[in-house]
Amino acid sequence: MKQVYLDSAATTQMRPEVIARMTDVMSEVHGNPSSTHTYGRSAKSLVETARKNIAAQLNVTAAEIIFTSGGTEADNLAIHSCVRDLGVERIITSSIEHHAVIYIVDYCSEKYGTEITHVKLKECGTPNYTDLEHLLSSSDKKTLVSLMHINNEIGNKLDIDRVGTLCKKYNALFHSDCVQSIGHYEMDLATLAVDFTAVSAHKFHGPKGVGFAFVRKGTGLKPIILGGSQERGIRAGTESVHNIVGMDLALKMAYDSLEDDRAYVLDLKNYFKEQLEAHVPGVKFNGNCSDHENSTYTLLNVCLPCPADKAAMLLFTMDLKGIACSKGSACQSGSQKGSHVLTSVLSEEDLNKPSLRFSFSIYNTKEELDYVVGVLKEYLQAMVV
Repeated sequence: MKQVYLDSAATTQMRPEVIARMTDVMSEVHGNPSSTHTYGRSAKSLVETARKNIAAQLNVTAAEIIFTSGGTEADNLAIHSCVRDLGVERIITSSIEHHAVIYIVDYCSEKYGTEITHVKLKECGTPNYTDLEHLLSSSDKKTLVSLMHINNEIGNKLDIDRVGTLCKKYNALFHSDCVQSIGHYEMDLATLAVDFTAVSAHKFHGPKGVGFAFVRKGTGLKPIILGGSQERGIRAGTESVHNIVGMDLALKMAYDSLEDDRAYVLDLKNYFKEQLEAHVPGVKFNGNCSDHENSTYTLLNVCLPCPADKAAMLLFTMDLKGIACSKGSACQSGSQKGSHVLTSVLSEEDLNKPSLRFSFSIYNTKEELDYVVGVLKEYLQAMVV
């Protein structure tokens, strides 16, 4: 059976070079980075070299990079500590954030009484920046804005520069989940007015279970995981040396080939969209997918022209045909609830139709996309009969 992986927004295939480098580290370096003997110092050197490399890639200091288990922990670290330790009384966010943000925001509301406000969304799902400025100017409470850079379900891209400027103007802290953007877009965090970001290595062909938080120096963020004094005292726990080294190499390779990779993947996305329009009458695309300036090149969320009750087996059928895609984000795939993102942005009519997320990488081909279009066409035609 043909196998086609189109779920890179959930996780990406690791680069062979990354696997080889991690294997070397696991074979040759087994010291604890906190140990003071030769074995520990060897491990510590790899961790700190990776930290410096990642910091240089993003134009920040090494002290501002805090290694975590991934994006979820980095989101929790920033938001929870802002409320608990930095005096944040109000959070401005949106209804289409990742659950790693939504759930910790809800927790802060319940535990600390934090005021939660949602910025209005435009019809396509983009935050209304005029409303955001109104919200920022309407209260003297210490405020944290948490808006993701690229939405993981519909691919909308936030004007992160504009939001950062607004936050700075009104003395608000700014946190942005950059899990879908770092490794895919150039990011100069020294000039960008963002205080905290979350990053996950497995979104740019690195290993799972490792990521980092960018924490702007001087913010005073404190740990939510208590124990040792690792990571400048902000994140306790023995560092995962091989994963950190793998993440460092994956990020370097992502940026070294960024222009070529982006052109290749964008061409795949455009081709897939064109083929769907040609062979699936009535197909729609959710979010800002037709606006390259305001949508990521890595994914396409497709609304298919059939009633949802007649398409209950669609995702299962795709899987049987060897096609991996997603009904929503992978983080909620075990839930029977519909996508909170699509619920926020689609009309009632389109919510009653099935939507699938297809996300692309350098390991996909146009031949694979032709196969997927053929399977969808056949499935939808069979439903009409």
